[in-house]
Amino acid sequence: MPDRYDDAFPHLSFDRPADGVLRITLDAPGLNAVDHDVHRELADVWLTVDRDPDVAVAVLQGAGRAFSAGGSFEMLDALMTDYAVRTRILREARDLVFNVINCAKPVVSAIHGPAVGAGLVAGLLADVSVVGRSARIIDGHTRLGVAAGDHAAICWPLLCGMAKAKYYLLTCDTLTGEEAERIGLVSLCVDDDAVQDRALEVAVTLSRGAASAIRWTKQTLNNWYRAQSAILDASLAYEFYGFGGPDAREGLASHQEKRDPRFTGPAAE
Repeated sequence: MPDRYDDAFPHLSFDRPADGVLRITLDAPGLNAVDHDVHRELADVWLTVDRDPDVAVAVLQGAGRAFSAGGSFEMLDALMTDYAVRTRILREARDLVFNVINCAKPVVSAIHGPAVGAGLVAGLLADVSVVGRSARIIDGHTRLGVAAGDHAAICWPLLCGMAKAKYYLLTCDTLTGEEAERIGLVSLCVDDDAVQDRALEVAVTLSRGAASAIRWTKQTLNNWYRAQSAILDASLAYEFYGFGGPDAREGLASHQEKRDPRFTGPAAE
């Protein structure tokens, strides 16, 4: 593997399972929880993929029993207590969205098990998302006590419609892979043990296609997302404003203590 990946992104794993295919694997403790380092690298890696002449397609997957369990407790705590950290991660969250959709190379995601947080952002913004039947997709922002930011406000309504987007983003109910495919949130649903193989098959097919035609098609379609950039900025602003409030602190404590939250923060006027 070229040093450009191992040296620049030491907290992600890389291999090349087929000609022109770069596979990126989330492999971290806590069901691939995203800490400070992984968050930064997951936002930036797509810039390198975009410029790599040896990569035609990228695949994103998770190691072990999960795709991604979302932000680590340590990172969430720092978000709530350190303004500089909150500012940096807000910038990275925006970069993650735009770097995935602006990467000229098609991205295929292989989603199995729990899929939450920054990993889910990249997984759903991927050009083709392959999900296991029993995957557990959760946008947990409001359960944490903050507004649904990241990709959710620009991505979910386009993929599955406003009614379904509002239901799942407001309630934080869990979506199985089968339900996610049924409502149009993901591209394909397959048996759990076939997720990564099917994602690789799709990637190989794309790598053998007309690169220019595929890339310009992605570029054009993703203008639907770019046109919503003001919505993304608003959602991120509300989300990170919330990280400085009491409901986020209670949301994190309830996760750590494995109990229902008791939110007491004031409602917006």
